[in-house]
Amino acid sequence: MNLLKNSNSKLCLICRGGKLLCGKIRCPVIAKAEALLKFETTIYNRSIQGSTPPAVFVGRIGYPKINIGPMIPPFFGDTEILDTPELWMGKKIEDILDYRFSLIRGKSRSDIFEAQNPGKLLGELQELAMGKKPVDTEATFKKKPTRVLALNEYSQPFGPSAPLKTFKTTNVSVDSRIEKNFNDTDMTASDSIYSLYNAGVLITRIQRTFSLGMFGLSKRRKLVPTRWGITAVDSTLSKRLVKEIKQLPTIDEYQVFTFTNIGNIYAAIFIPERWSFEWIEAWYPKTFWNLLGQSPELMGDFEPYEGRSKYASVGGCYYSARLALAEKLKKDRRQATGLILREIHPEYILPVGVWNVRESIRELLKTKPMKFDTFPKAMSHALKVLTIPANGWAGNSKIMRDALFQKKISQYFHRSKDEIS
Repeated sequence: MNLLKNSNSKLCLICRGGKLLCGKIRCPVIAKAEALLKFETTIYNRSIQGSTPPAVFVGRIGYPKINIGPMIPPFFGDTEILDTPELWMGKKIEDILDYRFSLIRGKSRSDIFEAQNPGKLLGELQELAMGKKPVDTEATFKKKPTRVLALNEYSQPFGPSAPLKTFKTTNVSVDSRIEKNFNDTDMTASDSIYSLYNAGVLITRIQRTFSLGMFGLSKRRKLVPTRWGITAVDSTLSKRLVKEIKQLPTIDEYQVFTFTNIGNIYAAIFIPERWSFEWIEAWYPKTFWNLLGQSPELMGDFEPYEGRSKYASVGGCYYSARLALAEKLKKDRRQATGLILREIHPEYILPVGVWNVRESIRELLKTKPMKFDTFPKAMSHALKVLTIPANGWAGNSKIMRDALFQKKISQYFHRSKDEIS
């Protein structure tokens, strides 16, 4: 607790445990949450048998020397839901934590360039990741798994882990769509990702196989830490979709979508102009990244029609939201300026990964939009659901400021015309 007393809420929001901007060697916020989730190891031994969803893990600590391994539950059956965030919408955070805690990670050291010439374990993991359904496996560990839940803002939580000693799988029924791209060493990773997406492969499965270095030119393949791979796939796909969207006509009116999920309130405003995008989120006091603040902390990122060259300061959720937005516009065969606002309230007790943003925005944009003829009317409707007032958002939103400024300019010219006449 002492570590948290001098915590700066804005610094925590920018850092989110990944950059250690406070100067500490370990994020005190994450450390506290993980400590609360620890309890005595009384169930797990040094061996395990069960049906992996399939699930694999690629770590980042020590990069480019990293840990890789399978994730296995201590039971058999249909375990797909344990590692498929696309199935988690509507679930409670406690349910999601249960899913993740049931998966035990076996860890073995590797080098990111091993993807160019996979050894026995990596080869087995790559085959496993191509599986169409859960695979029966067994593993032994060098010591009992440590029973603690690992949390971060980007990937879904990870459960107990231990150094891997042996690992065996039964026959894997592979997905031919993934296998085809895996075997094509002349196709770029970006093209493989987009090909699989268009073939209907779940984004989670694309991210899983991408992290294992299974796509791209043979001499350029490498392992990618899971948390980086998730954002890389979201970014790659959304960039491709946005390129296509820019060739489409704009929408004809302002559209507003609203949605609430696990302590998160979302509002999206579509503006009848050419493509640009802004994502803003507000963390309320007593939420994970604003534990000690006295008021909501807001931050966000914007990209113009030309796109952005720097990584979004708000992190991976920006790219997850951009992907969901781009999917909707492509489906509607239209382009628009998109403003998405997110409020995070204390009911959102722990970060469960950027999948939550992607799937929530997908659900948000499935709802029937309210339509308006002006931006102020559209914003006024969104504020009926949001709890932060308009000036709070406008202070952090380029799109809002531009829209309101343009309104004032048009009113000025209208008045001037009346005065002249």
